[in-house]
Amino acid sequence: MPMRRTDREVANEADIRAILDRARVLHLAMIDADRPYVVPLHYGYTLENGRLTLYLHSAKEGRKLDVLRRNDRVAFVLETDVSPVSGGDLPCKYGAVYASVMGEGRAALLSDPAQKAAGLAVLMKTQTGRDFSITTAMADSVAVIRVDVEAFTAKARRV
Repeated sequence: MPMRRTDREVANEADIRAILDRARVLHLAMIDADRPYVVPLHYGYTLENGRLTLYLHSAKEGRKLDVLRRNDRVAFVLETDVSPVSGGDLPCKYGAVYASVMGEGRAALLSDPAQKAAGLAVLMKTQTGRDFSITTAMADSVAVIRVDVEAFTAKARRV
């Protein structure tokens, strides 16, 4: 994905992991027929050799799943460390400090109980920093979405 502000690009995998670890909510964008549809979700991730995979959970029914069944193309953005930067008396000098990751890919609704449990374990590790043992019975109570990220970028504006 091309980035206009390459001076703010975050390319180091350890720095990207740090952003993914600090953020808590991901905004998932989908296409519902001819209309955009975006939902905020807690997420988990794996990042191995530059390959990002996201895990999301959901109720077992609803608009989000209906949309994903019709069109698996998604985009996402997450942000963290957001705080305003004062421009004093000049409105055009205001801005914000932030770190973000955004990208696009394909969503898959997981059906295999072991894959669902593994995805939920990744989600819990990302959200809490703790390892949890997720049983297949626990996994059966929710839908688990895996996003195979095809392209992503990370940015940060620091003070």
